[in-house]
Order: sequence, then C-alpha cells, then structure tokens
Amino acid sequence: MEKQQLIEKTTEVLRPFETANLMTTMQTLTLAQIFSNPVVLIIITAVLFFGILKRSTPVLLTLFFLIAMIVFMRYAMPAPGQELSLTAIGPFIGFGIAIGGVIIYFAMIKSD
Repeated sequence: MEKQQLIEKTTEVLRPFETANLMTTMQTLTLAQIFSNPVVLIIITAVLFFGILKRSTPVLLTLFFLIAMIVFMRYAMPAPGQELSLTAIGPFIGFGIAIGGVIIYFAMIKSD
C-alpha cells in the first residue's frame, strides 16, 4: 500500500513537468516574465561571466542558443490547440536558419 501511495504522490509532483504542460507554460509566458525571474537572471549572468572570463566560444554559443530558444518558442510556436499554419512557418524557418547559422559560423567556420 505504501508503494502505491508513493507512486501516486510522485506522479502528482511530476505532473507539471509533462511535455504538454511545459510547452503551454513556455508559450504563455511573456519575455518580461521570463527575464524578470531572478533565477533566470542569475543563471544567465553566471554563464555569461564564465564565458567571457574563460573566452569560451561553446559556453557563449550555448547561452545564445538558450536565449534564442526562449524567443523562438515565444514567437514562432503556435498557441496550444492550433496547428502550424502556412503563415506561421515563415518565422519558424527564419528563426531556425538564424540560430543554426550563427552556431555553425562560430563553431565551425570562424577560427580563434
């Protein structure tokens, strides 16, 4: 009986972290809410400081990728329950090419 209760409690605790719930949350958050969260600001500042201090291209590219993905998910992904229409594919393709292009340029083409 204890095992079943533990499984039920664990399921209820992890329910907000399901993929559908995370996507809905990410799509409804505004950029102001994301970047005004102190935890997000501390993480971004720490990673940026480490990347600049060590002059680490992979760390700075990872930071760029994470920030770009936040913006990408906010503006290019359709709202929950809506399909990806033909007009929404333009920003989706544009963001994808821009993010990929920057990462490929700095990781493979530009040499230090």
